[in-house]
Amino acid sequence: MTAAEHHIVPRQPPTSGSPGSSGSSGASGSSGSSGSSGSSGSSGDGTPPEDRRRVVRRRLITLTIIVLLIGIPAGYLVISAGQSRRSGKDKEAEAAAQGLREDWPSGMQRRIFELPIPGNAQGVQYYETNNWKASRMYVKFRTTSAGLDRFLSGVGTGRAALETGKVTIGERDIKITGWYFGPGVDWAGTVHKNKDPRPTQTITVNMTDPAAPVVYAVSASTP
Repeated sequence: MTAAEHHIVPRQPPTSGSPGSSGSSGASGSSGSSGSSGSSGSSGDGTPPEDRRRVVRRRLITLTIIVLLIGIPAGYLVISAGQSRRSGKDKEAEAAAQGLREDWPSGMQRRIFELPIPGNAQGVQYYETNNWKASRMYVKFRTTSAGLDRFLSGVGTGRAALETGKVTIGERDIKITGWYFGPGVDWAGTVHKNKDPRPTQTITVNMTDPAAPVVYAVSASTP
């Protein structure tokens, strides 16, 4: 048989199950896996390191918030205290300008300030002031000799405690009330002190007419 008579069989491509295909696939997979792994390692967890400016800015914001949280309440307390002081001064100035009220203080006011004005009192006047330091009740009234004794006893003192010729009402309270304690009058006074929070009573009495004494009293209570 001649060469021309031989049948030429074309070369068949390898099948997927052939050893050559498996080796090629393994190489390809290994290459792909290796490339992916290398890419992942270069980026880490994907989060870039925090910039220094951002750190400083975050700390400044935190510090500002802390300062505001502390500073605003403190400032409010200072302003409130200032307003309270001004309010107290305004009330005292109002008392000095208007004078004491021609009326009886309420029963509750008399109990709080421990000023048991006798029932036969005449010409009763009073004024109350309140501020952040103290509360004060100013009263003036005319009574009888027996009424004076009842008043002093109700306060917790007595006629024996009155010092002849002594004016116990201070200049500050005189300025507020406009009371006059000049010469030519038989004055007698005493100060009855109590432990806080009970009020302290400062009392001065016009004894020129012993049968109709005029009582001036300031009861001060510290909150």
